[in-house]
Amino acid sequence: MADLPHSPPPAGSDVAETSSRLREAHAFDVRTGLQPRALRRAFADHLHLTRAHELSEATPYDRYVALSHAVRDRLVERWAKTQRTYYERDVKRAYYLSAEYLLGRALWSNLQALGIHDAYSSVLADIGVDLRQLVDVEPDAGLGNGGLGRLAACFLDSAATLSLPVTGYGIRYEFGIFEQVIRDGCQVERADEWLRFGNPWEIERPEHVVPVSFGGVTERVPSRQGGGFRMIWRPEQQVLGVPFDTPIAGYGSDTVNSLRLWSSRAGQDFDFGLFNAGDYVRAVEQKNQTEVISKVLYPNDNFEAGKELRLRQEYFFVACSIADIIGRFNRTHADFRILKDKVAIQLNDTHPAIAIAELMRVLIDEHLLPWEMAWEQTVGAFGYTNHTLLPEALERWPVALFERLLPRHLEIIYEINRRVLREVQITFPYDEERVRRMSLIEEGPERLVRMAHLAVVGSHSVNGVAKLHSDLVRSRLLRDFSELWPERFNNKTNGVTPRRWLSACNPGLSELITEKVGIDWITDLDQLRGLEPSADDPAFLARLAEVKLENKWALARLIQEELSITVDPASIFDVQIKRLHEYKRQLLNALHIVALYVRSKQGEAVTPRTFIFGAKAAPGYRMAKLIIQFIHAVAEVVNGDRRQEVLRVAFMPNYRVSLAEKIIPAADVSEQISTAGMEASGTGNMKLAMNGALTVGTLDGANIEIRDAVGPENFFLFGLDADQVEAKRRERFKGITACEADPVLREVVSLIASGFFSPEDRGVFQPLLDAILGVDPYLTLGDFSAYAACQRDVEKAYADRSGWARKAALNIARMGTFSSDRTIREYGREIWGVEPVEIEIDAPLSLM
Repeated sequence: MADLPHSPPPAGSDVAETSSRLREAHAFDVRTGLQPRALRRAFADHLHLTRAHELSEATPYDRYVALSHAVRDRLVERWAKTQRTYYERDVKRAYYLSAEYLLGRALWSNLQALGIHDAYSSVLADIGVDLRQLVDVEPDAGLGNGGLGRLAACFLDSAATLSLPVTGYGIRYEFGIFEQVIRDGCQVERADEWLRFGNPWEIERPEHVVPVSFGGVTERVPSRQGGGFRMIWRPEQQVLGVPFDTPIAGYGSDTVNSLRLWSSRAGQDFDFGLFNAGDYVRAVEQKNQTEVISKVLYPNDNFEAGKELRLRQEYFFVACSIADIIGRFNRTHADFRILKDKVAIQLNDTHPAIAIAELMRVLIDEHLLPWEMAWEQTVGAFGYTNHTLLPEALERWPVALFERLLPRHLEIIYEINRRVLREVQITFPYDEERVRRMSLIEEGPERLVRMAHLAVVGSHSVNGVAKLHSDLVRSRLLRDFSELWPERFNNKTNGVTPRRWLSACNPGLSELITEKVGIDWITDLDQLRGLEPSADDPAFLARLAEVKLENKWALARLIQEELSITVDPASIFDVQIKRLHEYKRQLLNALHIVALYVRSKQGEAVTPRTFIFGAKAAPGYRMAKLIIQFIHAVAEVVNGDRRQEVLRVAFMPNYRVSLAEKIIPAADVSEQISTAGMEASGTGNMKLAMNGALTVGTLDGANIEIRDAVGPENFFLFGLDADQVEAKRRERFKGITACEADPVLREVVSLIASGFFSPEDRGVFQPLLDAILGVDPYLTLGDFSAYAACQRDVEKAYADRSGWARKAALNIARMGTFSSDRTIREYGREIWGVEPVEIEIDAPLSLM
């Protein structure tokens, strides 16, 4: 580094002047400095030394990798200091176990967290490089299906921003959520090779490899302590878990936490005996079978092989994580009686619930704790977040599969069950039906292990993710358990990080907000309240409308590029983006589009509208994939009809985080129309409202709290509530009843049944009609009339543009409570018992 002064100060020079010169030099050119000169040097060095290219011959990917490494360098020192501080201060730490993380792109968020986005944008522009183009090179890390994984990513961001000691654990899937391709209107899945060219953000840690066992038998042996026995698990297979660490940077703080993802490796690459004998295929068979564990996100479990692989995945990452957690604890503590005072473990849904049995196994089998002491520490350490109200979505594993793969864990689960059911019998005597319902083992033609029950009995805290959801968990889904342990149940309404979902994805709106309330709203979203007076300022509303229109033009260009569909930015941009599921009712939206199309064909005035969908259907979910096909069939008719220009339908393929970041700022209407009582919370509803979209929604999930926050007059409500839905389901309400009572709906159904949208195969959509005309648990037709009436209210409201802008402004101003910072503060204070740990970078670590 030739520009740094390396020689000692001149003899007789003033010490203060010399110190000042050294500080100035350091600020401009230390290896990991944040000044433009250091940033430019870092980019050039990595382009040359890491990618072996000069700028003139470097590809966009070369430039992206060089920039990513330059940014990562600036995180590493903070990262190391953060971890060292946690150990030095002996703080209680929280560990977040999640099978999914939808992180999105890291480059932009890390630039933002370090506060060097503008500086690097300028530095790169000086040498003819567009930062935005480099950001777009980065593939999405699609290690999740939807809201569950995106929530986990938001939580890690908030924990680091709040300086909370939180580590995330998960699986480093080689292939994440599939890439969705639309072929002839149908979803086709392709492998998502996000690691094809490597990942510049992660650091492999082979020195921390963890052995993980499967199968085999258990054996009772005399206790080494004398006077009793202990169990030994003699597995038949062992695989290795190799950790890969990714830095999670806090915005505006020096905290950098870790996300540790585990990759499976064979304990032995191949059998040399078989190899030397010429059996090359079998020689590598074990390696292939082992490494498939972390190969793909959620294998199709419609078949026995898929079920086994999924259970292997869940235990694999849990076993690795528990070993890592205990290893960290043991570095500074030997007394396991204080484990729960130093360790908090949060289960993100039931996927990691086997962690409860695994921690018990480690404590009683490996560290020889008495059962009662081990159980006290386990329950004290664990918290469980429930994410579903659908009983069929709660994981249950065949006992036979469990016994074959995890025999010792099944024994532990049996013992947990025995003790818990004895407590139930004592508390509720003569109630054998309650005992049957609460058992961890479901008796039937196939005996099943109920993972949600294991998560509840092994955790001191059980929370839902919205007020309604938590109430229904207590009163319906897990009622027996809430009656036994009411103190365990609580609510933690979800939130989203404003850094990614407002500041980064919507710079125009962010700039406008900052002009009005200052910059601190990015870490204190409640400050958005300061916008409320501006909701009555015509000049502010005009600027807000301009920002929205600019975002709509950007999305319109993207739709034209990707789909060759021309849309009018002046039309209502009506958005429904989320996982494709019958209860989320994308089909209800599509039926209404058909109704609007019929109205327009009949000469009735219809407000111009562009309907924008983004959704992936699970590969084995036939009905969901048929709904995608139906939406495309409707789009083909509507977009191809030259006699009407008011309606357009755009299904954006391969919905993902980076696509959501483009759609959400442009949305006028947010479709949150799930059947009441079925959506746990939702987070897309928060992101869209935060960016000024008005919600059309049911009283479901967090919709209720959003409506309360923004005001009923700024929310378009329709449909049955959760109790009414439950009553309709009990009476087995049939959609045909709603169809017969509504002539508009009857005409829509008749048009579909005629084959109008599928002339080459007139019966292709008959299964959809059969499902909703019969006993439809999702009340797609039961809510149609109310939905159509609500959409007429939307049209009327949009006609008053200043009134619409005022509603949008109030939505933005009143969304402060839906920051994931608020959610994580509640987790930290009320469940984990962790405190903020300020990280002090008081001297350049690179010079220490």
